[in-house]
Parts: sequence; structure tokens; C-alpha cells
Amino acid sequence: MKTRKQKMPKFINLIAFVIFCAVLGFFLGYFLKKFDLEVNISISNYTTLAMLILFIPVFFIVIATHEAGHAFAGTKVNFDFKMFVVGPFLWTKEESQWIFKWNKNVNTAGGLVVCLPTDTHNLNKRFATYVAGGPLASLLFTIFTFILFLVAYNLNPNKNLALEITSSLFFLFAIFSLLIFVVTAIPFHSGGFSSDGARIFRILKGGDAAKFEMLILKIISNTTSGIRPKDIEIKDLNEALEIAKKLNLPQGVYLHGLLHQTEFDLGNLEAAEQHLKNYLNEIDEIPAGMRNTVWIDAAFFYSFAKQDLVTAEKYWLLFKPSPFVAACQVFATEAAICILKHENDQAFFKINESLKNIPKILDKGLGIALTERLKLLRNKIEKVG
Repeated sequence: MKTRKQKMPKFINLIAFVIFCAVLGFFLGYFLKKFDLEVNISISNYTTLAMLILFIPVFFIVIATHEAGHAFAGTKVNFDFKMFVVGPFLWTKEESQWIFKWNKNVNTAGGLVVCLPTDTHNLNKRFATYVAGGPLASLLFTIFTFILFLVAYNLNPNKNLALEITSSLFFLFAIFSLLIFVVTAIPFHSGGFSSDGARIFRILKGGDAAKFEMLILKIISNTTSGIRPKDIEIKDLNEALEIAKKLNLPQGVYLHGLLHQTEFDLGNLEAAEQHLKNYLNEIDEIPAGMRNTVWIDAAFFYSFAKQDLVTAEKYWLLFKPSPFVAACQVFATEAAICILKHENDQAFFKINESLKNIPKILDKGLGIALTERLKLLRNKIEKVG
């Protein structure tokens, strides 16, 4: 059970963020008022209506620019670009092909890019470059669109409506992009996510904070490059978990998931279950839309390893389809549950569907372990006949 003392840092962070937004809003309003008085900006009702209509598209374009900065920087440091999310739009790379999907995850609607390291060479500098790409892109876009605003405004002394709408649009782009730059550049953590500034700060700060980031990146690099969970250095996982506890880092919750998979793959089912329980107990630290990764892990473990249908179905009912959960994991879990319900024909179909989708999983190491488990399930069905 979480104590009031444990929750207090989150409350303080929230208050600090609200105060920051209020101060930023005050100075932004003051700037706009001064600018209005000095250049005598006055816009028509048609322009106001146009800005209201374009408000959401402008927001998405500004977010897309920020995320494109991450993607560009990631590819420049040889990270594997895997996912691009802006609002309801999601593109994911499956094998070598980009696939479009609708994003139904509210937590990632504000934008997300996934670029995965494929090796550990000079990883701290490369990761800092990747993270800095987003805020830098927002800053450059702010400068670029503000210059375009000034040009369009000065070309319109006679208040031509088309030019007025154009200049106002550029100004809206500049203001939104500036806000995104400031909010992502300051070191801040909220709702299970760390700002770009917070991650860069941890790396540059050195010490345990930087070591934690590098250990996590090393582990991710290994798993995505095809090293299965049982071959991951468990000492790295335990060291990262100890640092997370020492520094009270909320990202430490994900290590329970990694340790669960490692012990599961090693065949240490009791240890695997304990890490899974720790994962479930600290699930509040994970953004709501990403908790499906925990539910699917629990549903599969209890159906496949523990053969506990009641518990498996409890977690399966909590699971909702998510772009962060590979289709092969979903089919595998359904197969394991079907076997417990003696629905062998359906289970056999789900196993084959899971095997077809294994190449699309981001975590190649987990894919290797899952392939082995699926073959065990198939053999079990065949023995029954």
C-alpha cells in the first residue's frame, strides 16, 4: 500500500507544473498585449473563425514537427525508427514495411516516437542527441514560423483578408511550437512520462541517474537486437532496480516486467510470479493506456505457466487491444486460455496466427522465447489428438 509520504512528490510536481504554466501564461499574455499595442494588430471576425477552425490541425502539425525532430535525430545516431504517433494517427514499422493504424490510446495522443538502439556504442551521447532532437525541432520551427509571420504581416498594410489569415496562422504555429519547446525542454516528470529535458538532465548529471538511463538503454538494445530474456545480464536488471529505488524513479516499475520475463524464460516460475506481482502492485506508476502490457503478461503467465484459468481470465478481461502489445502476444495468450478450456481447435488456430506475427514484434528476444512456448503448446494439443 502506498503511503501519503510516497505520493507527496507527485503532488508537489503537479503544483509546480501548474504554477509554471500560470507564470508562462502570464508572460505570454503580457507579450501579446505589448505586441498588440506596438504594431496595432487587429484581426477580422473571419480570421478569428479561421483560427478556431485550424486550431486542432495546427496543434497536430506542431506536435508532428516535434516528434519528427526526435525521429530525424534518432536515425542520425543509427537508432531503429519503429513508431510515429500524432493524435489519432499512428504509423508502425512491421519488419521492413510501414503500417498505418488508428491510435486509440489517449496517453500517446500528444505525440510519440519510438527509436530503438541496436548497439551500445557511445550510447549515452547518442541517446541525448535523440532526445534533444524534439525540443530543437520545436525551437527551430518557432523561429521559422515567427519570421514568416513578420514577413506576411509587413506585406499586408491594406489588411487583405488572405494575407491576414496567413500571418495569423504563422503566428499561431509560432506560439504553439514555443509552448511545446518550453514544456518539453524543462526537466519534469508526470503521469509515468519524463520530459525530454528530464531525460537529458539525468544523462548529463552523471552518477546514478545517468547510470540508470544507460542500463535501461543497454537492456533495450539487447532485447530488440534478438537476445532472449534468459540471456540478459540479470545483474544489470537488479542494479537498475536498486538505483530506481534509491532515487525514487517511477521508471523502476518497468524493471519488474523485465525481471519477470527473465525469470520466466529461465524457468524460475516462483521468482517470475513474484516480479509479476510487484509489477501489478506498482501499476499506478504506469500510464493508463500502457497498462495493457502488464495485463497481457499476467494473463499469459497464469494461463501458460501456472495453468490457472480463473486468474488468467481475470487479467485477460482487463486487457484492451493496444499498439504497444504485439499481435503475437495476444494470439499466444488466447491460445493458452483456449487450451485450459479444452478448446483445442481454436487454440491451434491461435498458435499458428501468433507464429505468423512473431516477426513483427519489436522485442525480438521475447519473440524467440515466445516461439519456443508456442511450439510447446502445439505439441501439447497434438498429444491430446
